[in-house]
Amino acid sequence: MWVITVYSGESIQMFEFDNQEEARATFKSIKGCKFLSEVIYYNDFDVVE
Repeated sequence: MWVITVYSGESIQMFEFDNQEEARATFKSIKGCKFLSEVIYYNDFDVVE
């Protein structure tokens, strides 16, 4: 799972994505202070490095 966190003044918004390509495309279009994070759960056996 990929998460974009956006801080704008007094509010924080978070957006979740299932794939990296969609998250990166959205990340480029968002203005302001933003962070892109990958969330990996210990029980998520489908993630392959």
